Amino acid sequence: MTDYSLAFTLVFSAALVLGVMVRFYLSSRQIRHVARHRDAVPAAFANTISLAAHQKAADYTIAKSRLGLLEMAFGTAVLLGWTLLDGLDLLNQWVQSGTLASWGPLAPQLALVAGFALISGALDLPFTLYSTFRVEERFGFNKMSFSLWLGDLLKSTLVGALIGLPILALILWLMGSAGSLWWLWAWTAWMGFNLLILVLYPTFIAPLFNKFQPLEDEQLKARVTALMQRCGFAAKGLFVMDGSKRSAHANAYFTGFGAAKRVVFYDTLLKQLSPPEVDAVLAHELGHFKHKHIIQRIVMMFAISLAGFALLGWLSQQIWFYTALGVRPNLGAPNDAMALLLFMLVVPLLSFFISPLFARLSRQHEFQADAYAARQTDGHDLSSALLKLYQDNASTLTPDPVFASFYYSHPPASERLGRMGQRAAPDVKGASA
Repeated sequence: MTDYSLAFTLVFSAALVLGVMVRFYLSSRQIRHVARHRDAVPAAFANTISLAAHQKAADYTIAKSRLGLLEMAFGTAVLLGWTLLDGLDLLNQWVQSGTLASWGPLAPQLALVAGFALISGALDLPFTLYSTFRVEERFGFNKMSFSLWLGDLLKSTLVGALIGLPILALILWLMGSAGSLWWLWAWTAWMGFNLLILVLYPTFIAPLFNKFQPLEDEQLKARVTALMQRCGFAAKGLFVMDGSKRSAHANAYFTGFGAAKRVVFYDTLLKQLSPPEVDAVLAHELGHFKHKHIIQRIVMMFAISLAGFALLGWLSQQIWFYTALGVRPNLGAPNDAMALLLFMLVVPLLSFFISPLFARLSRQHEFQADAYAARQTDGHDLSSALLKLYQDNASTLTPDPVFASFYYSHPPASERLGRMGQRAAPDVKGASA
């Protein structure tokens, strides 16, 4: 093992250990903080949130956090298994020893990535099943039968293969054929692919999993259309999605890109909110467009992915990058797929430590969108809608401040309402628990 290889092994190991320690510390803080405040509703919400609803949110948060700790421990063991314990190297040697090489240089590489994805997905299945059919079921959120869940799994796997394998093959071909600047061409292909998916997803992919019906409530449609016209926003259509088929959680979102944008409401959202409250939630989403948050995030994604491809272009040429992570580079075959997989395993370890910066930026965007919605609609309606959504989704009102500042992409309820000048929560006693 060379000095560079040993040094990178130490960096990788240190990042892994430090990341586990930070995650465990933050999750433990969250569990203790939520449990400590479980028996009393915060004063700002004492007149609007029942103790039973508050305790349900606390118990739900604690259950998810404990499961998250188990997933973290298991994921760490799996990562070590793939890297320093030679799992990825063994899978690669097995693929290379077969007859796929006779099909061309891309076949073994595609098989390596596909095998890695299938094994990783299989290892994650127990946690997915437990989360869906124990945690979500226990708190009344899961609406899926096992057959529906299995059907979704099969469809998502098939769609992922049909979409993912061609772009993967293109990137691997570019890595091997486009010279030293392959990473620039691969980045261009990857960005084009992502933009294409933004256009195709609403009309071709999403309907494979959910039904989308045009919004039929004429009164609500008139309110929503008037709001969009007032905000200078155009959409291809207003749709209701059968979210209740899978979950009791509520949401609304925009999907698509350019002229293909759609406004989608979960049916659960329309059942829980009044028309003025739906207006306010939609105005919040329009605020993201008004402040160009979507464009900013796309540009940021472009820049980060460009830096990532450039870094991968350099690392893929360094022998120590492979040996430091428990892999013997192929001598008579391309190592492009191996470099790609190792990069995907290492980057989350390092990006974890800067993720609070992106979470902070996201929370600032949410505050800006809230302020825009409060100007376009009645601020009391927005406050009422937000509180109902926090309550109906069992989001804790008492998260640990350190945990929230590190992880939360949306501000806690007290901060959002406080920024809106609604320190005293609005009266929403009609909200379901």
